[in-house]
Amino acid sequence: MRAVVFVTDDEQAIRAAIVKRLTRQGHRAVGYESGEALLEALRHELPDLVLLDLKMPGLNGLDTLKRLRQLAPSAMVIMLTAYGTVQDAVEAMKLGAYDFLIKSVDLEGIDPVVVRVLDVVSLRRRLESELEHRDSQYQLSHLVAQSHAMKQLLEQVREVAENPKSSVMLLGETGTGKEFLARVIHHNGARASEPFIGVNCTAIPKELFESELFGFERGAFTGANQRKLGLFEKAEGGTLFLDEIGDLDLSMQAKLLRVIQERSFRRLGGTDDIGVDFRLITATNRDLKKEVGRGAFREDLYFRLNVVAFELPPLRNRVEDIFPLCQRALVRFAQEFGKQVPELDTEARTLLERYHYPGNIRELQNILERAMIFCQGRTLAPSCLPAELREAGKHVAVTTAPGPEPVVRVEMKLGQQSLADVEGAIVEEVLRLADYNKTLAAKHLGMTRFALDRRLKKTHDE
Repeated sequence: MRAVVFVTDDEQAIRAAIVKRLTRQGHRAVGYESGEALLEALRHELPDLVLLDLKMPGLNGLDTLKRLRQLAPSAMVIMLTAYGTVQDAVEAMKLGAYDFLIKSVDLEGIDPVVVRVLDVVSLRRRLESELEHRDSQYQLSHLVAQSHAMKQLLEQVREVAENPKSSVMLLGETGTGKEFLARVIHHNGARASEPFIGVNCTAIPKELFESELFGFERGAFTGANQRKLGLFEKAEGGTLFLDEIGDLDLSMQAKLLRVIQERSFRRLGGTDDIGVDFRLITATNRDLKKEVGRGAFREDLYFRLNVVAFELPPLRNRVEDIFPLCQRALVRFAQEFGKQVPELDTEARTLLERYHYPGNIRELQNILERAMIFCQGRTLAPSCLPAELREAGKHVAVTTAPGPEPVVRVEMKLGQQSLADVEGAIVEEVLRLADYNKTLAAKHLGMTRFALDRRLKKTHDE
């Protein structure tokens, strides 16, 4: 990384040599002959790193460091010292210096120390950026909601987020953003400053799930060499998010139900009840009512979890959101890849809005990440998109959802497609929507099952 470095040393030759060495390495280095000059400079600019000599006339290094901490609390400091002042350098580290460096004629010892310190500065910057991005990306005002379905959903989410106790169940296909919405609920409510603990119920082996949730005491079982806190305790005061709750086995469902009812639990091997306070958010892509009906999910747990339920619409049913989602993703990937943010070609946009997205938002993000890798100019063209999108763009009929109910949109290229092509495409798309249930498809098309079979047979024979 390129850093701003202030070098403070009363010996002009050493100061100039260090500044020259750091400048050659790509940093912006500025030299100061005294502690007073350094402190004055800090009022106008804050550096990433300060190299500070201990022994200087006037304000010495330790006194300068004490004042520097008030003016530039986040600046990293390396103390420069002669052989006889190592004890002073240790004292400086107690005052907040990161490291000390013994001055030598060749100055080669500077490089590894500076590299190590700037690695810390770089890591700190990334963490600060991630925290800032994390806090902002979950703000309700920053969410993409151009479609009618998403606008309605976010209005309800706003109200639920303000109630910190109600359990929430998130329903929807894989990739629709259920975990993201769980974090939105958490970060826009009274529990935002407390932990968000997320766990995928399918990612932890069944035999370990209980110990992960409840934790255990030392000696609870073979290999339990020390106490371990479970997810219930780690989520205290915040939110516990259980993804794929429909895959939880019946025995764990019963134990989870008891915790929800009693608001307390015991660690494995423990004897004391531990009270808990967290909001529980669950998510699944299964139809839990059907799971209850076939005995695979407890009915009493289902009603406990289903206090408030939100169903996230698939991306194909919120076409109005695809373009703004693309714009946001392209900005993010451009930053990650160090590229200029490209404009979305009109034809590429059409292809992206027509595609069916079986993987929903997750698939859209993967498509755009791949497109950014291959995008070389200022415009993201159709050639940057995967072949399946370009092939899907040739279809005449696609499903969209400008309102609460899906509709089939038809586009006909004059002179290139016949009326029979259009009719066939409509029939095929309605069949797909009906999951190839011919009776239901015929009902949607306003014809009898016999008429639909006859049309399909005629198309096949042709």
